[in-house]
Amino acid sequence: MLDAPPVIRLSGIRKAFGATPAVNNVDLDIFAGEIHGLVGENGAGKSTLMRILAGLYPDYEGRIEVSGQEARITSVRQARRFGVALVHQELSLVPELSVAENIFLGQEPGAGIPGFISRSQAAEQARSLLQEIGVEIDPRKKISQLSVALQQLVEIAKGISIRPRVLVLDEPSSSLTETETRELFKVIRRLKEIGTAVIYISHKLDEIFALAQRITVLRDGVKVGSGTRDKWDEQSLIRAMVGREFSSLFPHSHTPDLKSVALSVKNLSRPKAFRNISFELYQGEVLGIYGLIGAGRSELVESLFGLNPAASGEIRVLGERVKIRHPWSAKRLGIALVPEDRRGRGLVLNQSVGKNLSLPVLKYLSRAGFVKRRQESKEVADIISRFKIHAASPAAPAETLSGGNQQKVALGKWLVRPPRILLLDEPTRGIDVLTKAEVHATIDHLAKEGLAIILVSSELPEILGMSDRILVMREGEIAGEFSRESACAENLGKAAMAGSLRLAQGEKL
Repeated sequence: MLDAPPVIRLSGIRKAFGATPAVNNVDLDIFAGEIHGLVGENGAGKSTLMRILAGLYPDYEGRIEVSGQEARITSVRQARRFGVALVHQELSLVPELSVAENIFLGQEPGAGIPGFISRSQAAEQARSLLQEIGVEIDPRKKISQLSVALQQLVEIAKGISIRPRVLVLDEPSSSLTETETRELFKVIRRLKEIGTAVIYISHKLDEIFALAQRITVLRDGVKVGSGTRDKWDEQSLIRAMVGREFSSLFPHSHTPDLKSVALSVKNLSRPKAFRNISFELYQGEVLGIYGLIGAGRSELVESLFGLNPAASGEIRVLGERVKIRHPWSAKRLGIALVPEDRRGRGLVLNQSVGKNLSLPVLKYLSRAGFVKRRQESKEVADIISRFKIHAASPAAPAETLSGGNQQKVALGKWLVRPPRILLLDEPTRGIDVLTKAEVHATIDHLAKEGLAIILVSSELPEILGMSDRILVMREGEIAGEFSRESACAENLGKAAMAGSLRLAQGEKL
């Protein structure tokens, strides 16, 4: 359908925040029945450009045409009338409303009586939409009761609910496993077949190459390249995104100390979350944990940090049996957690970058109840420099940072005084290639310094590339254990879906 006029044409689009342009003179044509990949580093302007199209930033400069007619889009409602739907990278759901209420918020099905809403009809339609993307969720369940991954799927169903002409997906698979992502791809391809234009934003370049017919690259708010998929390969795409050649994405220079057990877990259980979990974590080791949504991975590391304590079982830190009932007790034992939901649980968004970084170590930075500001400023400056955190200043609110820089803050705040054991739950979710490489380099460096690290990730390349050993969880149990040498995508995928079958380390399926 690329020989027809574009369904959406953006011409000379510009948007600045203060004196800094986030998008600068960008042109973009989107065609019906096209999947268009939009890539770039965090802060490149991708999300800003799409938020303009979706009516979230009415004060843009430039021209938008819909089906050849100029359309000044100044609100989300107006964008929807033009058939534009945006599925945000950061969740925009109402936690205390049900799944169905969130999906149809502002477009609630009626009961045939003005002013009334048919909840049964909404639930039925929501269930149908969720089935379209291959997921079974009770539509009457509150959003707050769902994992981040399931909330992401609800966001996607919400976007599809208006049957858009143009669907913008901003990092839609960032918290999905390979299986859920494959189901999402089926939905996207079905939408393409019926003529829907899909703009797919992702830092996962394999997904871009698998889906997109055309790919556009933004860097520093400017379009630096656009062309059909066959014009690009991974290296040329990365070079366009970062402006230079790129080294290894998965550095691995550390060696675990197999004589020193940092953490030992035996028969750890928590009802409806996980059961009989046993493993050892060595100093200087990166232990990967892989599994499908609902496998119990996040619940396990949350219990190890005391957020939702285990009901039974044994935990030992450096050989000493301990009870972890609260995050403070975990912190005293030298355990730190970077959670999956960095915005909801990893950061205090309305506080400054500096305050977020110093929050875990205020005890060390205080005397007689007063914070030693000079020392705090020095510690904060060191972390900002070490992690290359791009912020206007340490006083800038954390909410003003890009997703990748927020993730650097969520990780960096624990490294002012490094822990003994670092729990990382989806540490590169929704961040760009360069920032991902920087996070991976930090993980490798910390392991080299002797930190024991648990890495929970839904990305198989990340798990395979960074881990020394890998545990696979399914339905709350450990379904397999693999060494770095014996692990492969096929074995991990089969173990994740192999029921309660317990695999010996390295055993083939």
